[in-house]
Amino acid sequence: MSRIAWFKDLNRNSLSIAGGKGANLGEMFNLGMPVPPGFCVTAQTYKEFIDQMELTPKITQLLNNLDPENNDRLQQVGDKIQQLIISTPVPEEMAEEIVESYELLGMERKNTDSLVHGNDVFVAVRSSATAEDLPTASFAGQQATFLNVKGKENIVKAVRACWASLFTPRAIYYRERNKFDHMKVFISVVVQVMVNAQKSGIMFTVNPATNHAHEIVIEAVYGLGELIVGGEVNPDLYIVDKNKRDIKSIEIKKKIAGLFRNEIGMNEKQTIPTEMQERQVLDQKQILELARLGKKLEDHYGLPQDIEWAIEQNQIFIVQTRAVTTFKEHTQDRVQSVEEAGKIILKGETASAGVYSGPVKVVRSPAELSKVQKGDVLVTRMTTPDMVPAMQRAGAIITDEGGMTCHAAIVSREMGTPCLVGTEHATEVLHDGEIVTIHASRGVVYEGKVTVHQEEKKEVPPVAGEDIITATEIKVILDIPERAAVAAATGADGVGLVRLEIIIAKSGIHPAEYVRQGKTEEYINVVKDGLQEIAKAFSPRPVWVRCSDMRSDEYRNLVGGDQEPHETDPMIGWHGIRRLLDDKEILRAEFQAIRDLHYEGLKNIGIMLPFVIRVDEIRKAKEVLREVGLEPCTAIDFGIMVETPAICWIMEDVCKEGISFVSFGTNDLTQLTLGIDRNNEHIAPLFDEMHPAVLGEIAKVIKVCKKYGVKTSICGQAGSKPVMAEFLIHQGVDSISANIDAVDTIRRVVARVERKLLLEKR
Repeated sequence: MSRIAWFKDLNRNSLSIAGGKGANLGEMFNLGMPVPPGFCVTAQTYKEFIDQMELTPKITQLLNNLDPENNDRLQQVGDKIQQLIISTPVPEEMAEEIVESYELLGMERKNTDSLVHGNDVFVAVRSSATAEDLPTASFAGQQATFLNVKGKENIVKAVRACWASLFTPRAIYYRERNKFDHMKVFISVVVQVMVNAQKSGIMFTVNPATNHAHEIVIEAVYGLGELIVGGEVNPDLYIVDKNKRDIKSIEIKKKIAGLFRNEIGMNEKQTIPTEMQERQVLDQKQILELARLGKKLEDHYGLPQDIEWAIEQNQIFIVQTRAVTTFKEHTQDRVQSVEEAGKIILKGETASAGVYSGPVKVVRSPAELSKVQKGDVLVTRMTTPDMVPAMQRAGAIITDEGGMTCHAAIVSREMGTPCLVGTEHATEVLHDGEIVTIHASRGVVYEGKVTVHQEEKKEVPPVAGEDIITATEIKVILDIPERAAVAAATGADGVGLVRLEIIIAKSGIHPAEYVRQGKTEEYINVVKDGLQEIAKAFSPRPVWVRCSDMRSDEYRNLVGGDQEPHETDPMIGWHGIRRLLDDKEILRAEFQAIRDLHYEGLKNIGIMLPFVIRVDEIRKAKEVLREVGLEPCTAIDFGIMVETPAICWIMEDVCKEGISFVSFGTNDLTQLTLGIDRNNEHIAPLFDEMHPAVLGEIAKVIKVCKKYGVKTSICGQAGSKPVMAEFLIHQGVDSISANIDAVDTIRRVVARVERKLLLEKR
């Protein structure tokens, strides 16, 4: 059998030869779709390589008795197998056949195809596992992709790297979990002419947001579409009526940057010229032609399609299609789409996307929280932790103040509640009882009921996208026990931050009041009950709990909160570990709650100390932990939050004292480093986690921790930003925690950066 299969010789039944991706490309190619030309290095060629180079016994031995739940061991085994394959030379005859096909691809298309430039053609080299996209298995995204590969030596290296990616830790884990025989899953490699995209994007042949089957949704950006996936650029949005072939709506977004191929063949993020940033990416002809192609693919496959496309020199290319597996037919009792005829009465910054209509309840003091009923639109100057019960009742939230890291923004994103912040005067413009529509996705509030809700919102756990493998652990931020199942469904590698304050606020009593009334045992049970639900949902994945960090101005509505001191600046006042060491009964109670859960079998819980500035604070906290029966760093993961510049500069002493991990709280670290009040909307634009001073502190801490074998993580809101994630990967961070709705995006960004670094090392 030939080692090479060209697209013209493949179809949807060629799974065993070309894998899911290759078979699909062959099917589209022969359907007459504008698919960039290419070929597949067959799955049998991979097997021949493994057998001829006698790698099967070595791989089997490394996999023997592997416990897939042992993350460290899984990583070691995956790395060893990949290195084994990458370091094994491809037999000369095999390499020659791959190179000859690559050269033929360039020669055949050089004079007739806009995609080919010069003797060596740029190609995309993509893995295509033979079990990929089966109805009973989802291997999609687990293996490697290499873009803009050029030259015969690089082609062979990229093919071999794709073979090696069959044994990344996540791929091994997936096969172990689903009882697939590792040595019976083969991998084909797609070699396809690379589109030098001036424009690109994604198309769904159903509307994934509303489940309308008659709408085609197209997103478009300048350059390559990777910035859409990474969430770094807001794409234009076009909606087409599938049956009438009419354009129903066009939303033009400001597109500051794009990803383009530079002169040396590398993808480079470039600034879009000012005059083009707010220009419509696709013209009407291109929109309708894409819609036509999308409808043709849906009709051919008999299922709604998720399609990737690109445009070079005004020619449209389809580079991938797959079934939309999450589509559910639209019914009349679902939430209706937004009508765009409403009068805009307020604008703000999108903190949590979504659309909601309901009656306003303006809250000017904690005493007014009780008037917020289920489904109301909570309007306030700024939320505080003791408002969380009211926030959970609200259908939407609007604040006068705040930026993307304020309390309202953080909590609303976790709850999935539409939220606008920084409106400046919502509490003045809006009045109790009036009906408004908050279109948080667009940052506006409409007068009256513009969206019709026929039923209450139903919680639907997010479906994790492709099972993408990353060496860096991708965790989630979670404070609300009721959201544990939703958070766990993202496939996150654990919980990087649980704040106790929201669990406490729901009890209605301040921790200090429990102690004053001699009801410490009740406080222990409050903490236990909240953490138990989270720990069970994620077991055996780690859950790191931050001890309470209750600022004196934020919990006055709780019973006993009125006895808290009045401080000039509570943000840098009596809270965090400094407060807990003064009120040791509170700290001891929190430690006892976690100890009890450990004794009950939930040993995946770890402890973090908040707002640390001195080594002796860590030492004293350890003494209390030992008093309740847990040995820090051995019986339980024990770490600290890195939230102050002070701790960054004494990190070596901290590591010598003995800790398991550190986690960056970028909100406070940025605030204290830059001298910026993060809740002040007037200076919100100056709040920048990417400031060189903040990045310098983070880099320093990671470097020191690596020296002492201390794990590093991030649990601040910056972890949900692709640009910060990229920086952290370059620094060697061990894990990144993101908001629930950002886990999949950050996982994709991290995977892309890790692949890039791997290529650079070669």
